[in-house]
This record gives sequence, C-alpha cells and structure tokens, in this order.
Amino acid sequence: MKILVLNCGSSSLKYKLFEMKGNDVLAQGQADRIGMSDALFRHDVRGRETFVNDTPLRNHYDAVHALLVLLVSGKRGILTDMGEIGGVGHRVVHGGEHFRTSVAVNPAIRETLEATKKLAPLHNPPNLMGIDVCTELMPGVPQVAVFDTAFHQTLPDYAYTYAIPYRYYTDDHVRRYGFHGISHRYVAYRTAELLQKNIEKLKIIICHLGAGSSLCAVASGKSLDTSMGFTPLSGLVMGTRCGDIDPALVSFLANKENISVSAVVDMLNRESGVLGISGVSSDFRDLEDAAADGNKKAKLALAVFAYSVARGIGSLIPAIGGLDCLVFTAGVGEHSPRMRRRICAFLCWLGIELAKDKNIDGAFEGEISVPGTKVKVLVVPTNEEKMIAGETRAVLQNLIKQ
Repeated sequence: MKILVLNCGSSSLKYKLFEMKGNDVLAQGQADRIGMSDALFRHDVRGRETFVNDTPLRNHYDAVHALLVLLVSGKRGILTDMGEIGGVGHRVVHGGEHFRTSVAVNPAIRETLEATKKLAPLHNPPNLMGIDVCTELMPGVPQVAVFDTAFHQTLPDYAYTYAIPYRYYTDDHVRRYGFHGISHRYVAYRTAELLQKNIEKLKIIICHLGAGSSLCAVASGKSLDTSMGFTPLSGLVMGTRCGDIDPALVSFLANKENISVSAVVDMLNRESGVLGISGVSSDFRDLEDAAADGNKKAKLALAVFAYSVARGIGSLIPAIGGLDCLVFTAGVGEHSPRMRRRICAFLCWLGIELAKDKNIDGAFEGEISVPGTKVKVLVVPTNEEKMIAGETRAVLQNLIKQ
C-alpha cells in the first residue's frame, strides 16, 4: 500500500509518499515560505535529481496542487495515476474535544472539522485545504485526519483546566489542548530508543522549535503538560505568534487602535512573535543574518525567544517531578546550534552543559551534552510523516475489518 502524507504547517508543506510494505519513502519534499514572494518548493524522488522550483505559492492550495501534479508528471513523477495511492494521511492541528483519535474523513467529518478553524486559524485552514485539494484531484482515495491534540489527552485535569468560570469548560469545552502532539510523541519514543532506556522510566522535556513552537513534558511515555493551550497562539514566543501575554492587553490594543477583538487576535497570530519584535522576518535564519549584521531588534527577538523557551522549560519540570533529558527538534531545534546554546545558557543551574564538538551545524541525531552531565541534551529530528503514515494505515485497516 502506498500512503501519501501531507503535513501543512502555518507557512510550509512537508510531504512524503510511503510504500508501507517496506516503510520506504518513494518521494518527499517541502514547500517553504508559502504566501511569500520567495517561496521555494523542493521535490525529491528516490534515485533522481532534486527538483527545485521558486514559483510563488499563494497559499497551501497552490502548494498541494503543485505536489499532486508533480507526482504523476513525466520524469519528475513516480506514479502512473493517483489510483496507485491507497490513502492520504493529513496532519490536522486542532481536533478540539470532538476528535481524540485519528479518523477517516467523510462529508460529516469534514463538516465538523470546519468548526475547528477558529481554534487554530493559522493551521486548520491549510490542513483543510489539503483535504479539499485531495478530494478534488483524487476522488475515491480514502483520507485520514491525524490530530496534533490527541497525544495531549493524557493531561491531568489540573493541567488542562483554566481558572475561569467552570461552565465554559462544561458548555464550550474551553481547556488547554496542546499541539505538535504527533511530533512530541514520535520524539519521546525515539529518544528512549537512542538512550536504550525504558520510556516508562524517563522524564523528558521536548522542545519543538520552529515557526510554531511548543514544549511538552513527558513521563512514562505520556504527555503530562505542554506549553500551548486552547489554541496554538499561547505558550512560547514564535515566528509570528505572541505566545503568552497579559489577557488585558487584548482590550487595551483594541481600544488604542480602535479595532475589533478579532482584529487584535489576528495581529497576535500573524504580526507578532519574533517578526513583530524585529520587523525583519519570522524566519529565524533571516534573524540570525540580521543579528550578525548588527541589527539590534533582530538580536533582541532572538534573545526574547531563547528566554521564552528556557522559562517554559523551567515551568514544566514540576509536571514530571524532575528532568532526565532535554530534547530539541523541528526546524530551529534541529538546525540552530546558536539557538540551542542561547537556551541552555539559561539552564546551567540544572546541570546542563553542551559539548562544543557536538552542538554544531548540520543534520544530527543524538546527544549533544557533555558526557556524564546530570541532564542529557539531545537533538532528535522529528518524523511526523512517519507517525501519520502509520496512523493512516491503522485507520484504513480497521475500516476494511468493519
């Protein structure tokens, strides 16, 4: 069975085509900076030269459409037609309390998913665009939604309950949900494999750092707390998102600018974070370049982000009663040794010390802390697509059994 996995982020699209029999990746790629003038699309088919296209991509619909065309196009494709694909797995960021496990998409499920857009305005719309493009171009191919919120369903009630009138939870399901759960789950179990430890005995904090960023405290293989909340806006400072702020600031800004609350929330989602501080970019690579050239606001944005992560790590330790390992993953976490160094500099009191010869540029998986330190620090590349492919196959197999 071939399964196509689509992972639509807030400004990116990652995809992999799996042959599930051998768990082989037949094709993969990524579109970055979607919606920007310098969008870049990379497409790799096993055994062939990488195809790179810098044609602007207005939105995720354009990106997914371009991918599906590529898969069946001449020398750059790998399929004769879309009928070779046995299923499509979609990362869907927010399932609310409607979806606690992965589900096969049908018209009723698609309608329910529509209501989740307001909960994750940067993510669920592109996630649903991916479903819609596949429905249009791949009629009859089953699709499965795999939710980022599912891994965090193990949070205890005292961790997910907000200190507001309780009726908002019972009537409207207002609570902490958490996100990046697919990534956090994969990284937690991969960390245990790398350390050759029983995950039931490990206390782990995972730093998923990228355009969107979150922390997750894992003990006994379960998520017990996480930095994001009701929506992916809360928690850490991010690329364009503000993270945690004083709630009263929303009404202050609405009154000052004479705009609606929804307009303020849109600004906090799309114009804030390191972009808002620096005025340069939401891309951390651009910020590092600007900081190296002496841009003070870019330097400040990087420092604010690093402190936000370090402070968040400290706040999660009580959830798991200690810390055995700190793990960095996702775009910034995997590829920015400078950011890892900035963050860990705030955490030396935990016994964290990075090895200079290991915390370096380049793709890497494994420990980057000084041997023998109390808290191990690792880089573990996430593989959300592999997790999504496995979930998709399981859901489809259950459908066949029924």
